[in-house]
Amino acid sequence: MEEIRVTGCIVTYNNIHTIEDTVSSVLAQTTGLAFQLYIVDNHSADGTAQFVRERFPEIILLEREENAGFGAGHNVLLPLLKSDYHVIINPDVLLRENAVGEITAFLQQNADIGMVSPKILDLQSGKEQVLGKRDPTLPFLLASRLRSRHKPPGWLMRKYAMRDRPPDEVYDIENASGCFFVIRTALFQKIGGFDEHFFLYFEDSDLTRRVRAEQRAVYYPQAAVYHKWNRGSARELPLMWIHLKSMLHYFNKWRKD
Repeated sequence: MEEIRVTGCIVTYNNIHTIEDTVSSVLAQTTGLAFQLYIVDNHSADGTAQFVRERFPEIILLEREENAGFGAGHNVLLPLLKSDYHVIINPDVLLRENAVGEITAFLQQNADIGMVSPKILDLQSGKEQVLGKRDPTLPFLLASRLRSRHKPPGWLMRKYAMRDRPPDEVYDIENASGCFFVIRTALFQKIGGFDEHFFLYFEDSDLTRRVRAEQRAVYYPQAAVYHKWNRGSARELPLMWIHLKSMLHYFNKWRKD
């Protein structure tokens, strides 16, 4: 039986304070797989690329001469990938179990599924993060902006996150968070990867919609990863502006005629 080939990519930009923990956890939890990890560094100014090169020689490091955005960084790999499955990993995600192996085995058994999002747990509390699983709308986004991590989600945020479904049920979703997901490599290449008009934010929502035109996108809670709660666009004006531009591009691209 032919071995399943898996690749993963982390796009970094000034992530020197988190990247060691992330990479160490990914490598530790993929030892039983034919797995190759790539890091694409978007011209970090804090020494991230040099640190990765010296600390993790087994990783393939690609250094860019400019920061063209999250999606553009991931798309660098499109012509290079020869795997069966590809994993998108944020530099603030940790693996504490064999999530990659569990998801790829699930994909092997379900040929109609093209993309899988696991249960995403908060790194500090261990509770599941309330992330949108339906297509974004203005009411959903407003509910997301106003939510607090210290209070239970309101009814609108619960609807956005599909919290009406049983917590351990596998089900189809409209929107997979870009902090971590697994996609069939051939499908990722076929649809052209991420839309590079999104510098940051909404590129995952857009990608999921294009995946759904080809195959199913599914939430698979039997596998879990840990993600740091950040929400930089809620605190930093430049990121808030980028978020707004991406939102406008998303709604203009997907507006109904």
